[in-house]
Amino acid sequence: MKAAQFSRFGGPEVLEIVELPDPHAGAGEIRIAVRAAGVNASDWKKRQGVMGQELPQTMGYEAAGVVDEIGDGVEGVAVGDRVFGLGGDGAAQAERAVLSAWAAVPASLDFAEAAALPSAVETAARALDQLGVHDGGTLLVSGASGSIGSAAVQLAVARGAQVIGTGSPATHDRLRELGAVPVDYGDGMPDRVRTVAPHGIDRALDVAGSGILPELIDLAGGADQVLTVADFAGAQEHGVRFSRGDAGRALYALDQVAYLVASGRFTLPVGRTFPLAEVAEAHRVGESGTVRGKLVLLV
Repeated sequence: MKAAQFSRFGGPEVLEIVELPDPHAGAGEIRIAVRAAGVNASDWKKRQGVMGQELPQTMGYEAAGVVDEIGDGVEGVAVGDRVFGLGGDGAAQAERAVLSAWAAVPASLDFAEAAALPSAVETAARALDQLGVHDGGTLLVSGASGSIGSAAVQLAVARGAQVIGTGSPATHDRLRELGAVPVDYGDGMPDRVRTVAPHGIDRALDVAGSGILPELIDLAGGADQVLTVADFAGAQEHGVRFSRGDAGRALYALDQVAYLVASGRFTLPVGRTFPLAEVAEAHRVGESGTVRGKLVLLV
């Protein structure tokens, strides 16, 4: 099968499309013929050598496609089903991929839209769980207009929270559509938050990693009420929790978001698609930050 891979660390130019043996589903897993695979910031961090030093490395943790092999002990899914999900071996940007967690693709979504969901949804749901956003309260999401931020806003609203989301003025209409009260990021952000939430906020989630953890701690009334998914160094410096997948992943969120999509209560737009062969260009575009919305490879 064809798959994205790199054999040395560096810029997007180190990415190649290579021929690899087909993977096979183990116990509790399924294999899909991939139709679309999501691209994430973790992909270029791997490529740069920031995450793991082994070589060569394949790419991708999320994909959507058609089930073509089922492992032992798997029930509730059949060959030919349309699914989206997560794989643990980091090789989803390929013609075939093994998934360890999955859900049925909602009828209203195409494969590209479905492939945009898993990583953002799992990360957002895990962060909300770790923050204790379950039954209301006021949540501030810093960096609410990106994929993870947008997912966090919608999942928090579904849990009954009042959400304030920071973003540029160009994103405010979108944030309102998602159910958040928008505020501009940048200088003066804490005062703007206090204006729209005069009784204060209960928790804050940092998705942007823009160095504002001290402001979030002050707004939320303590470091224990703040969590970041983007600023590891800042979390260590300021005593804030950093959300890690190895602390327990929110895999239940795949089925949950499929239900929310089907009921018209969740959307995560695709910003741009690329053929698998143009994975290097997808990395260039992703690192430039010029496209709003999820980047997806089509297979």
